[in-house]
Amino acid sequence: MNATPLTAAQAGLVSCETCALLLRPADPAEPGYCPRCGGKLEWRHHHSIQYTWALLIAATICFIPANVLPVMSTTTLASADAENIMGGVVFLYTSGSWPLALIVLIASIMIPFGKLVALAYLLITVQRGSQRGSRERIRLYRMVEFIGRWSMLDVFVVTFTVALVQLRPLMFVEPGAGVLFFAAVVVLTMIAAESFDPRLIWDSAADRERLHG
Repeated sequence: MNATPLTAAQAGLVSCETCALLLRPADPAEPGYCPRCGGKLEWRHHHSIQYTWALLIAATICFIPANVLPVMSTTTLASADAENIMGGVVFLYTSGSWPLALIVLIASIMIPFGKLVALAYLLITVQRGSQRGSRERIRLYRMVEFIGRWSMLDVFVVTFTVALVQLRPLMFVEPGAGVLFFAAVVVLTMIAAESFDPRLIWDSAADRERLHG
């Protein structure tokens, strides 16, 4: 018979989310503060799933106009064009700047979309009480959290492109309204990743095994 895994919470242990110190609080009802760094101790984030879903839905809504609305307006002596993200990627590629086009594609489309999908997957599996691949899901969350530290790269790439292609009066590039929505996606996904409590992954796995063990 397989032994039911014991989580830290079931063992009466709580970890500090600031310095990762694992300790047993004197008062389980009020964990208090970390003796090493002074950070507030919490067994679990209150309403973590609800907050994360709300932020994730808002980020998904902003992701649509971020890709539809123009992010760059290119003006030359012959014409004036407003390009969205994919149009900007095509423009950079055809103008010979394929490395920059690849960076824009990855940073401004693939990474934000990947973060949205990853967070949605984590939320769904936690709510369903899935016990499979808990370690892999923790690694996925850590990856999303790590990428979130560099999420402003999305907006930086567009800003860098605007600053790079300035050949007045022959050509100049200006940012469009899509950049604002991209900034909103970046901020919302960063906050969503922070509001999600990864300890819920182990809770759901332990609960499912207790019910069906």
